[in-house]
Amino acid sequence: MTGGDRAVLVTGGTGFVGTAVLRALTDGPRPAPGTVRALVRRLPGPERRIPGVTYLTGDLTSPRTLRGACDGVRSLVHCASVISRDDDVCTAVNVDGTHALLAEAARAGVERTVQLSTTAVYGAGPHRDLPEDGAPTVPSSPTSRTRLLAERAVRAAGGVVVRPPLVHGPGDLWVVPMIADMLRRVPALVEDGRARLSFVAVDDLGRLLAALALDPAAVPAGSVHHAAHPEPVTLRGFVRELGRTLGLPVPADGLDTESYVRRLDAEPGRATGHQARLLAEDRWYRSDVWRAAGCPVGPGPAARLREAAPWYLDHLGLAATT
Repeated sequence: MTGGDRAVLVTGGTGFVGTAVLRALTDGPRPAPGTVRALVRRLPGPERRIPGVTYLTGDLTSPRTLRGACDGVRSLVHCASVISRDDDVCTAVNVDGTHALLAEAARAGVERTVQLSTTAVYGAGPHRDLPEDGAPTVPSSPTSRTRLLAERAVRAAGGVVVRPPLVHGPGDLWVVPMIADMLRRVPALVEDGRARLSFVAVDDLGRLLAALALDPAAVPAGSVHHAAHPEPVTLRGFVRELGRTLGLPVPADGLDTESYVRRLDAEPGRATGHQARLLAEDRWYRSDVWRAAGCPVGPGPAARLREAAPWYLDHLGLAATT
């Protein structure tokens, strides 16, 4: 296998973002010239497999199962992680698992690792036009703390870290469903929806990660990047688009954060007061990596929400809007 034909390996290959990366590598504008592999804990059924992808099984918490996964691999896109309130679980997967994966990558001679992380590593806001790697990281949960530790291991090994903000699109089980749950429970917007927020569509994020994997020299070793659409959107503007595309209610009223959280806590549901607080203050991030990677940024949240509307309507059990 020549250098140009070596494989790209994607961990978390059946996950929300990992699947988007695989689509970009196999059917995107710049498909991978060699083999595309996905590392998964369990093999997906035929209906979930992406044509052109070779699926391998392995578990980040069991290093012996990773042996050989990186053989012949040029670039590794590490999308696998766990979201949990259990510190031990997060450490086992996000920290120890990443170290085990990096050891296997080093043994196999992988040229570049690209890690999917999160802007949650910055902790409490507000964040306004935050430059890439230009602010202190103060993670506030086991998930974000351990993903930051994983970042440090990747960067020490010469890898690249990509921190997306709020990710939406087909397969999204968090962002739009969380906002929809809040709208159902409280007929108002926290802080009148004034907060400016960074979003990125999952397929745009997948294209970016694929581009960085295919061109290891596009950005410096050990660098950190924000994968956000360059134009922030207010929470009210995002909800207004959800009203147009999904028929969700668009409240006219607003509540201060504490009043909103009290109202939310009084109504049972999935979204938490902590998540409401995240949407109450500015969280937008400067993102210059698209140009460096030669990857078009995409049309923005409104257009991508319209494209994803059929998936969201089905997932949320909503009737199509006219």
